[in-house]
Amino acid sequence: MTFACPAAGKHHTRSHTKGLRMRIISFSADGIQDAAEKGFYDWLAEQEADFVCVQDLRCSEYDLQDNLFFPQDYNAYFFDDIDGKANGVAIYCRQLPKAIMTGLGFADFDMEGRYIQADYENLSVACLLAPSASPDKPEEQERKNAFFEMFGNHLQKVRNKRREFIICGNWQLAHTPADVQDTEQNSTSSGFLAEERQWLSELLSSGYVDAFREINSDQDEFSWWPDGDRDTNGWRTDFHVVSQGLKYTVDYGAIFKSKVFSTHAPVIMDYDLEL
Repeated sequence: MTFACPAAGKHHTRSHTKGLRMRIISFSADGIQDAAEKGFYDWLAEQEADFVCVQDLRCSEYDLQDNLFFPQDYNAYFFDDIDGKANGVAIYCRQLPKAIMTGLGFADFDMEGRYIQADYENLSVACLLAPSASPDKPEEQERKNAFFEMFGNHLQKVRNKRREFIICGNWQLAHTPADVQDTEQNSTSSGFLAEERQWLSELLSSGYVDAFREINSDQDEFSWWPDGDRDTNGWRTDFHVVSQGLKYTVDYGAIFKSKVFSTHAPVIMDYDLEL
């Protein structure tokens, strides 16, 4: 669904060429109310981000009565799960978008609050929460695979549009052994299965780029610790995937680990771009 908008750690850099900076932060919250209590919005106020993409809200927009969830410098847009108790995504935009798109036209998934996109003249910034799959539940893995098959087709179709894309979020996938701390333990875990890694490899060889890896190849840069212990079992599943035309605009990348807001860490990326 698309509608016009009413007003509403370690880091690596690439040298600037234009003197422009667009900062986009992506964060998977494990419940935005819990993350707020842990100081996420206090931290966010100091980041001077142009966009903030938040996944896994685990509540509805209606539940967020405090002004804390609607920072005055941003236009805030939410897309809830139909029950308002799980999933959910939000995008905070400093500059008013031309339109907001919710969902992807996937009948089996759009009611789950997994995708929201802000459209500008030549750029779309999207927030994604991909499905997960529990161990020993093959039907969930089949459903997850079906989502990515449809999403891959969607991403190839939109390549024909005269615009660039930045898709931020919790992709529930890790790409290479550098993105998983314990590859042996997780070789049969959802998120690091051979077919999932192959899907991501194909995407990243067909017009899209893992922005963080453009400027950081370190093997200890994890963004998710499913066990809650940041010393063990780290994964990098939180990506900014950008269209090929933006490859050389990636200027800075960091995973913020100094404070803990959820089992995921915020991913901060700067681009040499302007709207």
